[in-house]
Amino acid sequence: MATGSKPLRADAARNRDKLLAAATRAFGEHGLDAPLEQIARSAGVSIGTLYAHFPTRDAFVDAILPAQIAALDGLATEALAEPDPWQGFTGFLDGLFALQAKDHGLSDALARRLPLSPAVLDACRTGFEHAARIIDRAKESGQLRADFEPADLAPLISAMSQLIRESPETWRRHLAFFLDGLRAS
Repeated sequence: MATGSKPLRADAARNRDKLLAAATRAFGEHGLDAPLEQIARSAGVSIGTLYAHFPTRDAFVDAILPAQIAALDGLATEALAEPDPWQGFTGFLDGLFALQAKDHGLSDALARRLPLSPAVLDACRTGFEHAARIIDRAKESGQLRADFEPADLAPLISAMSQLIRESPETWRRHLAFFLDGLRAS
């Protein structure tokens, strides 16, 4: 992979790969504010090497998160293929929050805890477009409350993100409460 017009030397490419792997683990475990010094140590490189490859935290985030956020595409495809729109909707939310529970960095990005780069915001926007189609489909089937809007998903994601951080073993229980309130009578 190149960091400009010149391809990286083999050792530099290995260091970059080690840094990406360490950052993915650290962000997943601790969120997007994981210490960069810890990431460098975990990768077995100096902090100078880290900054040579990724001059800012945003550079790490840009290198990692768009692909992770793209996992929402698979969830959306499954949700839209589900014959029962309500099951598609609930399955999408369960899958979304399961991803957040596994990866605190992804959770931070989806909950917008930190300012995000245009590349990450674009990936998030695509995910929300999929979610809007899933929501519309469930509303059209009469199973989802007519007053639930795609914009209502952002506060839910933020709230679930906080719940997952504080009490990771209870998020599915709270999701069930929420879904009971959203089901059309």
